[in-house]
Amino acid sequence: MKHLAILGSTGSIGRNALEVVRNLNKNDYPVKVQYLSAYSNTKLLLEQINEFSPKAVVVFNKSSFEELKKELSRPECELLHGNDGLIELVRRGDYDLMVNALVGFTGLIPTIEALRAGKDIALANKESLVVAGELINNILHSSGSHLFPIDSEHSAILQCLRGETAKSISKLILTASGGPFLNHDKEFFGDITIEEALNHPNWKMGKKITIDSATLMNKGFEIIEGKWLFNIDVEKIEVLIHPQSIVHSMVEFSDGSVKAQLGMPDMKLPIQYAVTYPDRIASDFPKLDLSKLKSLTFFAPDLDKFECLKLAYEVIRLGGSYPVVLNASNEVAVDLFLKKKIKFPGIPYLIRKALEKHDNSAGADLNKIIEIDKWSRDFVRNNAGQTC
Repeated sequence: MKHLAILGSTGSIGRNALEVVRNLNKNDYPVKVQYLSAYSNTKLLLEQINEFSPKAVVVFNKSSFEELKKELSRPECELLHGNDGLIELVRRGDYDLMVNALVGFTGLIPTIEALRAGKDIALANKESLVVAGELINNILHSSGSHLFPIDSEHSAILQCLRGETAKSISKLILTASGGPFLNHDKEFFGDITIEEALNHPNWKMGKKITIDSATLMNKGFEIIEGKWLFNIDVEKIEVLIHPQSIVHSMVEFSDGSVKAQLGMPDMKLPIQYAVTYPDRIASDFPKLDLSKLKSLTFFAPDLDKFECLKLAYEVIRLGGSYPVVLNASNEVAVDLFLKKKIKFPGIPYLIRKALEKHDNSAGADLNKIIEIDKWSRDFVRNNAGQTC
């Protein structure tokens, strides 16, 4: 029996993770959901509690916490509140694997605390490695814990690298769908609506990650994440646009061979692989029918049009604390766009302004990371009016 803690269980990744739990239990791979967390969706969380009977749940939002406390009729299910409750939960010893499906910088501290407690993590929260990759790898080295990526791209690379040696790797090739604006001219980006930006052609995700996909910032984050996950120089990580989202990523080896992992654009596949690694368990998830594929295309991204990816490349080369600024300023800029306070081109504009203002620093100190994150957020909020 494997015991899971699923953080962000009411979000897109969290819901898919619970679908994986259902599938695994049906296929004689017993999994127990030990803990759940949510921000404010108490209606769905209550349904999940009734189905999976966790020992404890965490609710971030105070009013939602009070609401659930009144509605929860299971005295055996402990109810915790806020960040303090979440940290207390992830430090506990009675689970095997934490699925971190939290969005943004919020996911960093739970990642660190779970690793320090010696827990393995199935990681969807790419921001953890973006802002604190060095720190997290240091903790991994001392704790003996493991990170299993849930991103389809990094899961694909993990699968391609099974049985291979590090010295044989020539480059990692991350694929990107190109998002909803792949064929849009940059001159019309100022007219993009929120509804258009959230209309991803291949994937169903939460709002923040969907906007990151529309700007290609998610791919910039994945380059940084890949560096720390696979201990590889960023110069050996390439991005290719692949509109069909069938080839999830590839690895080129020193002899010229290329391995690719293919599958349906379905997050349940990398989630299940992370939970059952290194085993593969049967599923009823949709299967890829190669006979129905008309074509698979690949081409280089347009860095002039997708400025966020260009900024990410610049940050990767500069290193230091710039990735912290990149992540924090992007989170705030995306939120401002979703609240209709800036236009779509305002996202890369504000990120660049924050990066230009920042004094780079080295090191993997958590307090410094938190300080820079706060400065970046304040800077973007205070300068949002410049884009109007």
